[in-house]
Order: sequence, then structure tokens, then C-alpha cells
Amino acid sequence: MADKQWITEEDGLTRTRTCAWSAPGCHPVGCGLLIYTDADGNFVKVEGDPDHPITEGRLCPRCLAIGEFLNHPDRIRHPMKRAREDRGKDKWEVISWDEALDILETEVRHIWDTYGAETITVMKGTGREATFYAPAMAQAVFKTSNSAQALSGNSCYGPRTVVADYMLGAGYPELDYAAFFPDRYDDPRYEVPKYIMLWGKSPLQSNPDGLFGHAIVDLMKLGSKLIVIDPRLTWLASRAEYHIQLRPGTDAAVGLALLNVIIGEDLYDHEFCDKWVYGLDELAERVADKTPEWAEPITWVPADVIRGAARAFATNAPSSILWGLAIDQMQNGAQAGQEMLAIGAICGYMDVPGGITLALPNSFMGKWSYDTLKCVDPDVVAKRIDGKENHPAFAVGVYAHPDEILEVIETEQPYAFHMAYFYASNPIAPCMGAEPERWYNAFMKMDFNAAQDCFMTPTIMGLCDLVLPVSSFAEHDGVVMPHFGRNTHFMGAINTAIDPGECKSDLEICLMVGKRLNPEAWPWNSVEEFFDDQIHTQYDWGFKELQNQVVFQQPFEYRKYEKGMLRPDGEPGFNTPTGLIEVRSSMYEDFGEDPLPYFMEPAMSPYATPELYAEYPLVLTTGGRDYASFHTEHRQIPSLRHITPDPLVTIHPETAARYGINDGDYVCIENPYGKCVERARVTKEVEPRVIHATHGWWFPEDDPEAPGLYGTWKANINKLLPGFKVGKLGYGAPYKNLLCKIYKVDGYDAGDSDPTQYVPREAPSPNSLAKDPIEYSYERQRERIEAGRAY
Repeated sequence: MADKQWITEEDGLTRTRTCAWSAPGCHPVGCGLLIYTDADGNFVKVEGDPDHPITEGRLCPRCLAIGEFLNHPDRIRHPMKRAREDRGKDKWEVISWDEALDILETEVRHIWDTYGAETITVMKGTGREATFYAPAMAQAVFKTSNSAQALSGNSCYGPRTVVADYMLGAGYPELDYAAFFPDRYDDPRYEVPKYIMLWGKSPLQSNPDGLFGHAIVDLMKLGSKLIVIDPRLTWLASRAEYHIQLRPGTDAAVGLALLNVIIGEDLYDHEFCDKWVYGLDELAERVADKTPEWAEPITWVPADVIRGAARAFATNAPSSILWGLAIDQMQNGAQAGQEMLAIGAICGYMDVPGGITLALPNSFMGKWSYDTLKCVDPDVVAKRIDGKENHPAFAVGVYAHPDEILEVIETEQPYAFHMAYFYASNPIAPCMGAEPERWYNAFMKMDFNAAQDCFMTPTIMGLCDLVLPVSSFAEHDGVVMPHFGRNTHFMGAINTAIDPGECKSDLEICLMVGKRLNPEAWPWNSVEEFFDDQIHTQYDWGFKELQNQVVFQQPFEYRKYEKGMLRPDGEPGFNTPTGLIEVRSSMYEDFGEDPLPYFMEPAMSPYATPELYAEYPLVLTTGGRDYASFHTEHRQIPSLRHITPDPLVTIHPETAARYGINDGDYVCIENPYGKCVERARVTKEVEPRVIHATHGWWFPEDDPEAPGLYGTWKANINKLLPGFKVGKLGYGAPYKNLLCKIYKVDGYDAGDSDPTQYVPREAPSPNSLAKDPIEYSYERQRERIEAGRAY
């Protein structure tokens, strides 16, 4: 082991230093672990790595449960096949890797020759390690440009990065928590943020996108104060100086009002704006009448709370902002993100100590993955279902548009799809697909479906003909880069600690299948060769050196815009058409979009659809994160299921009393598009007019066969999410803001449904509401309260 410095002996056990990513699911936080094995290579225990510069020995419940994952009896450990006519039946047959690869190669080549490579779609998941490799699986293996995910409006991370690209021309903007420095908060260059604005983000539960969430607690201990913008009273919101508890879906109205105060009261950084900001005068004109008093009846947030938060944030330099998934999962989210970055910019908090860190995207692996589009025939690229007619901004990227993909599968226009490959994705369970029954019926039409994963899921059981087993992060070598390389403070080695048996990593599967179908695109004979090649594009050392070091913190400098470090041409400024931060976009007009931010009332809301509100008198928001799960994963892990045994709907005590609901009762949540059942969690964490439903629930203990598919239709909150047409930029969907009614039922079966009987319902169009005047008044709300229909 002399050349493997990450492996040592301790008390008769072998100790392996490694960094976590997935599988099982997680974001690329790269938490440091010590995995101990016995003389036979069996897992004994896991501990946090105290020498990891970011996590410093701290682990979440999911990492602590890795032993239960590794030894779980239901893991997929071998390739398996079944006949197409047996979809939905538990008739899987274990096969060898050679036979699995033969089947996959035969089916793909038949589709290539008969229908064309464009008729294959790769459906990727979100956040997991496969994020790096799924585009390459589509483009460099299957030679298709239809790489997608089932998430309507591609509503995860992508919208934020696109808004950041257009406004800043830089990588993902992130809170400065001294992550680049070995001595962290003690580094003399660093300054603790005075305020941290957490906007639609729950970092303690989710550790989102590469941010180590517990750093917020570290900074609170060092004096940082919080401004939390969230419809729920989270643990962090309860400790915030200002909690902006807004009506779900009205973030853009809050942003306009914050800007009104900061600009109108002359609280912004004139020197920074004069040098580095484009469009401030136009922005000032746009927000001139968007006062906190204007926002109050729209957002349900008292004007003095908005005004106080704006003043505190703008007058306490340096301060920082965290923006979360809630920004992505709204039809008006692109505008809310534009406002959020504008707030950070005009206050002068960009790329300063204790502010918002910026970087050029420098992920060699991410670049390689997107560059594999060159492996696709230009004629096939031209046939990508990207929605360019309706969403030209989306079409600039490399992904197919999920909403358009679904419609094309259903209509078979302009062509029919014949194969789906599910890459770390479980779309029919309530994680991704709005109207999951539509997705189920669409995928059932395919000639051939395959997947790679760790456990049998509702998607695999219901739809697939072939499944390949995926190893855990403890069982393979890899590289983790927080923020997928878009603002990477360190690079971590994922080091093998456990024999994976027949399971393979996502990258190993890419290599194996790629060498069968497109060998010229896959010249590497091992993952070590691949990582050596990728690392060498940036550094003069390779993968073995990273494994020995385990964590490599990237060099970092502040105020890169002054030094020509954010532009490929080396000139000062930002990589935008104007060379400045564009609070008025110089590109949006090319896409037919307003260059300045605006508020658009949600398409289904108390004000946009009052007739629906009369019947469905509660605002529904979804998707709050949980310590014990990652989307639809971990439901079969005993200790994690013990922490959160049931899907929970959070209801205010006054609302629960009105409907005769007690804590723990089964509650049916229903709207015009569907219904599901969750258990009541009665608490004042939500406003009386709002309920929050958890996502990602299925029941591995239930009957696996169709139509039930592990009970995936019982508590599936996505059944209530209509497939709206998304905004002009092609991003965002109403995962966070709908209407519903609730009532008490006897059990989960009250929410069950048969997906084959699903009839799509027409949804209201959000775009028609963008400029329509809507009256917002407390009087109308009071009338409804007195009528006993709603709070």
C-alpha cells in the first residue's frame, strides 16, 4: 500500500480516505469519509474525515448509513433482463455483463439502422455523479442529441446557471465561506459576511449543488446574520433577523420590492455600479413603483419586513446571497434570479471577501461531457427536440427540452422515439416528471428501455427491459467537483474501499458500452486513464496524485473582474457582450424576452384563477428537502426510513382544525389535475393559507408489479402538477406554486390511481398573464375568509 497513501492500517482494520458523491444519491459536496474494512474486505464502519478541509469530520445521516446501503439485500448486483411484454411484472432474469452488452448493442444498432439515432433519448437524473456522464452517454455512446431529464422546464440548477451566464458570463455564483483556503475562516484574506440572504434554499438538509450546508451554522457562530426568503419557517428561518415568508411563486415580486428600496433610498454601491454594471438606470425605472407596499398584497409579506431586509442587506458590507431550487421551479424564476443577482451586483458584493464568489467554469470533465456533442452526426443534432421555436434561449444549450420531448413521444411528430435509457433517474416517482402518468404512458410506447441504477425503482419495474447494476461511491474510483466545476473550490478523489462485485460505476458503464458502440470516442482502458487525461488538461499531475492527496483546493483570487480573470481574452470585466454585469440583459431581446425583470402572477393562483381558488382554497408548495433522503432514494434504508417513515404534508393548526385534521392523519391533497395522500404534520411552520407537501415518495415494501409499482401512485405529489407551457426562456415550471384542497381519508390507498386511465387536462397558460393587470386586495381575501372558504 506504499503507493496508496489514502489507505492505512488502524487497529487491525483497513482505513480508506475518500470523498463521497454517489451513488447513493447526493449533490457533489465531496464530504470526507473514513471507511473501515476487515481482513476480508467487508465493511465495518464509517467515520467523518477530520482532515477534510471543508466538512472537517462532519457527516449527514445518508453517509452514516452507507453500511446499510452496501449490504442491503435488495440491491441490484447483476445485470438483468426481461421480455418487453413482461414490463410491469417481476420476471427479471440475471444475466452476464457480456449478454447485457450484447442485448444493448443489438437494440441500439437496430434503432440506428431502422429509425435513426435521434429516436433514442437518455433521461438523466439530478445531482448525482451521473450528471457528468449522462450527456456523454447520449452523445458519445448512443450518438443522439436528445439528452434530457423529465423535470418540466429543466427546473433544477440549469436555470440558475443560464441566468448567471447571461448576466455575469461567469460560473455559478456562491456564498463565500472560505472554502478555497486551507486555514478557512482564519485566512487573512477572508472576511465574514455580515448578512447571508438564503433565497429558496435549505442548505442544512440538501447541501445543494456543492455547498456544504453546515457552513451556514459556522458563519452564524462567527457573527453572520440571516435573511431567509421562504414560505416555510425552517430551522434557519427561525433564527433569521428577517424572515420573508412569501406566498409561493411570488419571489419576483419580492425581488422587485427589494430593488425598489435599495435603489430608491440610494443604498447601492455607486463606484462599483459606475465601473462594472450595465443597465442600472433602466432597472431603476422598472422598479420605481414596485414599493414594498405594492408587493405586500401580492406576496403576503408585510412591507416593513421587505424594507427592513433590503436596508440591512445593502448597508452591511460585505454580505452574500444563496439562491436555491425554488428560483428554478417557478415559471417566473428566471426573472427572480435576475433580480437576485442584480441585488448582489449593485450592492458591490460580487467576488469580494465575504461576498459572492465567481469563477470561470473550469470543469474539465464537464467540458469533455458537453464536447461529446461532436460525436453526433450534424443531421442528428439538427433534429434535437430543443423547442427552439418556442424557447430559443434553451436551444442554445446541449439538452433536449423535457416538455417538448414528452409531447413528441405522445404525438410522434416530427418523429417517433423508439428507446429510452434511464441514467440515475426515476422519473415516474414523484421527483421529476410533472404529470407522471403521461410520462409512464409515453415511455411504455418505446420499443426498448434500459436503465442503470442501484435498486429496483418504479420506473425500472414498470418500463424497462434491461437494467445494469451501479456501484456506490465506496465501491469505485472517481472525482468529485463541487458545483459540477462551475465554481469549484476543491477537487476530491472518490477512492474504492469495498469490492463492488459485478456492479460498475457510471463512468465504467460509459466506457464498456462506448467501446461497443462508438470505440473511437472512448480511447481509455480504465477510469484512471480517463481521469489522468482530463486532469492533465489543467494540471501537470494526474489521478494517482489526487487519490493520494484526497482533496486538492483550487487557487483563488478575489476581484477577478479587475484582473482579466473572468474573460477568455484576459481583459478586465465580465464575459458578457457589454463586458459588464448586465442587470438589463443585452441578449434577452434576441430571444423575444423582456431584458428587464418583471413579476408574473402564477398561472394557477388565488388571483389568476379565482374560480379555481373557490374550489381549491389552499396554496400548495412542494419539494422541501429532508435529512434522510435524496429525492426518491433511501426509502428502503432502515435507519433513514426510521427518521422519516412517511410522506408528510405540513398544515397550519388553524387550517387543520377547520378541516378536522389531526397530526398524523392521512390527508388527501387534490386539485383539478390529480390527487395523492400524505400524513399530516400540523405546525405553524406554514402560513394558514399555504400547505407544503413532500416529494419523492414511493414504498419499496409495497407490491412491485404494475399497476401499483411499489405504491408510486399513492403519495405522488407530482400527479397534481400540470404540464404547463414554460416561459419564453424555456425554463421553470410550477413545482412550487399551485392550488389544492385537502380532506381526511383512511389511508394511502385513497390516493392511488391507474396510470393507464390517465387523461391529460388542459392547463392555464402562464404567458398570457405576464402583462395582464390583476387586482390584489386584502378586501377580497377577507370576503373569502368570512365566507369560510379559505384563509
